[in-house]
Amino acid sequence: MNNTPTITITRLDLQRLERLLDSLDEFGPGAEALQAELDRADVVGHDEVPAGVVTMNSRVHCREESSGKDYHLTLVYPQDAGGEGKVSILAPVGSALLGLSVGQHIDWPAPGGKQLKLTLLAVEYQPEAAGEYDR
Repeated sequence: MNNTPTITITRLDLQRLERLLDSLDEFGPGAEALQAELDRADVVGHDEVPAGVVTMNSRVHCREESSGKDYHLTLVYPQDAGGEGKVSILAPVGSALLGLSVGQHIDWPAPGGKQLKLTLLAVEYQPEAAGEYDR
């Protein structure tokens, strides 16, 4: 296994994501990657997650290290993906972002097999920090 950072997720996100995985007709690479993330995560209550951790429906600011390009992304469920900056939890970058803390970085598989290094600079919005649990 490569150098994967420690991740934290909420019990509520874990329950919702496990239901999502159970509902899939086909368990493809995106689902497998998400399951691997869930299996290795530290799970906490929604009132215990630090504000700088990426949870479902969080909006984040990250930078691709080699190009210096900044991204503002929102981590969403598959049915909400497709809008500008909305990334499905089943996309490679989506499952990789889940549970990251500010300052951590991930390898982001790009088209053509290239690996990009993405650093989490900020969690601009996190539902738990805003007291919004019904998302």
